[in-house]
Amino acid sequence: MGMVGGGRGAQIGRAHRVAAQMDGKAQLVCGAFSSTKQRSRDSGRDLFLPAERVYGTYREMFRKEPRRPEEDRMDLVVVVTPNNMHYPVAMAALDAGFHVVCDKPMTMTLDEAKNLARKVKMSERLLCVTHYFTGYPMIVEARRLVAKGRLGAIRRVVAEYPQGWLATRLETMGNKQAAWRTDPKRAGATCCMGDIGSQAANVAEYITGSQISEVCANLTTSIKGRPLDDDASVLVRFKDGAQGIVWASQIAIGEEDGLTIRVYGEDGSLAWRQGQPNRLVLHWSGKSTEIRRTKTGAAAKDAPANTRLPTGYPEGYLDALANIYSTFLDAVARDMEGKKPKKDDLDYPDVYDGIHNMAFLRAVVRSSRSKEKWIKVPK
Repeated sequence: MGMVGGGRGAQIGRAHRVAAQMDGKAQLVCGAFSSTKQRSRDSGRDLFLPAERVYGTYREMFRKEPRRPEEDRMDLVVVVTPNNMHYPVAMAALDAGFHVVCDKPMTMTLDEAKNLARKVKMSERLLCVTHYFTGYPMIVEARRLVAKGRLGAIRRVVAEYPQGWLATRLETMGNKQAAWRTDPKRAGATCCMGDIGSQAANVAEYITGSQISEVCANLTTSIKGRPLDDDASVLVRFKDGAQGIVWASQIAIGEEDGLTIRVYGEDGSLAWRQGQPNRLVLHWSGKSTEIRRTKTGAAAKDAPANTRLPTGYPEGYLDALANIYSTFLDAVARDMEGKKPKKDDLDYPDVYDGIHNMAFLRAVVRSSRSKEKWIKVPK
């Protein structure tokens, strides 16, 4: 695999490199790691890559890599740039014949997302969007329980994703990650909702198996002079009739990375939080509370084999992201062998998940700016 972005000082790039290579299914062989040539070269040296495989621009990489021997050239590219570069890099990669892994959100606009989907179809390449929470074993277990009807008809979903790291104006203090996320030119129309609220909405939809169809949103900016939202509350309606709320905040002092999801049905409810990822709490009407843990009891039987450590060892963010990579890389391997990946092999967020996520964000921004109470999520 090659990588665009993710050079020195980019935390997300390191996470993707570790996750992609965790199961030995991929190897980083090249990259254009920065918008500046020298920084890209320095990052390549940090990663012990040969100088000729470290490029000054992604276009140079996409031009030169196909000329290398087939057994040596890059097969797929990982895009971990600021949001404004996701679309042009992914489009160029597909044009060059490479499969793509793209960090979320997939694009800056819904129109870009739809264009990208058309390019994916025309190029016959595969694209994965790294909404990584769907890689957690107990999130998969939660989805299976809902799909089996164990909770009954779903009535309410509550997804919360609080952080506190932007409680001060870090973007003016030399913090690179804060600077681009709060810049409309690089982040898009939303900061907090696009950065973490989209993840909370995605995991809610994944567990319930139902897409959000309408929103009533309030995006707020708590820090004077900050051009984008840092806190967001969104009432949501799902296609299957369930209702809920998605709350995301980056100014919640004391919170680190506190994603929590609760799903309430007619016969029971479930609760999961990232701070205890191996634990799924189930409440049943008229029965005792049940706690399922990864690799034990019913979860060991029903959940897919996407854990790597013995019972009792916590598996977290990198492992969940690695599960997304593992599934996608299996699909890429089958494609390279001339075999069409089976639907059951495609449990990773794809370009159509990326489109829906952008449609959701557009509706949220429109709702927050409008006096109209409910806004439909465009199809």
